[in-house]
Amino acid sequence: MTLSPALDLFPLLAAVLAAVSCGLLGNFLVLRKLSLMGDAMSHSVLPGLVVAFMLTGVRTAPVMFLGATLAGIATVVLVELIKRMGRVEPGAAMGVVFSVMFALGVLLIERAARNTDLDAACVLHGQLESLAWTSGAPPSWWGVFGSATIQAAPPQVWTLLLTAGLSIALVVVLFKELRLAAFDPAMATAQGFSATALHYLLMIFVAGATVASFEAVGSILVIAMLIVPAATARLLTDRLPSQLLVSMAVAIGAAVLGYLGSINIPQFFDKREVNAAGSMAVALGCLLVLAAVCGPRYGVLATAVRRTRLARNVALEDLLGRLYRGQEDESVPGRVDPRVLGRGRRRGLVERNALALTEEGRTRAAMIVRRHRLWESYLVERAGLAADHVHVTAENLEHLPETLPPDVPTDPHGKPIPPA
Repeated sequence: MTLSPALDLFPLLAAVLAAVSCGLLGNFLVLRKLSLMGDAMSHSVLPGLVVAFMLTGVRTAPVMFLGATLAGIATVVLVELIKRMGRVEPGAAMGVVFSVMFALGVLLIERAARNTDLDAACVLHGQLESLAWTSGAPPSWWGVFGSATIQAAPPQVWTLLLTAGLSIALVVVLFKELRLAAFDPAMATAQGFSATALHYLLMIFVAGATVASFEAVGSILVIAMLIVPAATARLLTDRLPSQLLVSMAVAIGAAVLGYLGSINIPQFFDKREVNAAGSMAVALGCLLVLAAVCGPRYGVLATAVRRTRLARNVALEDLLGRLYRGQEDESVPGRVDPRVLGRGRRRGLVERNALALTEEGRTRAAMIVRRHRLWESYLVERAGLAADHVHVTAENLEHLPETLPPDVPTDPHGKPIPPA
């Protein structure tokens, strides 16, 4: 099924803008180990929205934003109070606050706002489908570039556009301060940047992004967008600028893929279209799993490959050490793994037609035996272990070329240590 400007332009645009604002701000929540705060904020602003509507009788963006902001600030303050006065961990404090606040919000909706279109289903799942272009839509995508599109854009899109712009501006202007406060709040305060003030400022922006995204994508997708893109980016990079860019790319990609999937995938099963926000959350989860499995550094496959290479390297070094000691003592080594032996011969470390080391192999084996015997000397002389209890430990430490104990001429057994 192809997309049409009338049905899909504004819903897709709203989803992308929500992804940008939430995905960008969520990085600093993840870095400060406040991932649950995004969950708490997305739930706790609900009573603020309802109370603002009850007091004013309108659902305009300024009123809703003010109510959500006040509720967000109250959430942060309550979490800090419970954490300090109750002496509980931050996760427990956030769990208490957001569960109570969300229950209060649902209760207020059911009791005080049941005669309006402000309902719990809208808050949870969003209403992207309601943002369709009602009349005057162009027949093709080439016609969306004009003043008619600007005039027809629903208020939710403008609110999300403003929120995304302010979020990007916050990160660009205060990038250094936010980075320092995320990694070392005490250092940030010592250098004149109030980590507490930055924390509350970030929470206000998170509250704003949350309420701006409520009506369009719902709280479930807001929670996913605040946490999953940043968590996915953390699996792919170790640098904050790269993490910000990757997280935004993941969030936008999930929004587009999830929206397309909600339209096209159910047709293969003869089903109706599914909720777009839920489909985007599923796409986020799939991207996270993909990064966790296929990540170049922290992925499951990359970790398995590194461990396999390390195990093969350790086995080869053990073989070289055994052959070196055998030549040194003029003894015959015991059973040798043919796979390890073949690997040593292919690398030119073991003779082709004999169980003996080549010149290159002997040089490398001498380095291994040197590290082994230096570690044995260190464990006996410095750690106070018995000489007959250090061989196994030194056999593990000999594979660490980065660290080396002080040089000595012989090991505790009287055997000469090969020179450096």
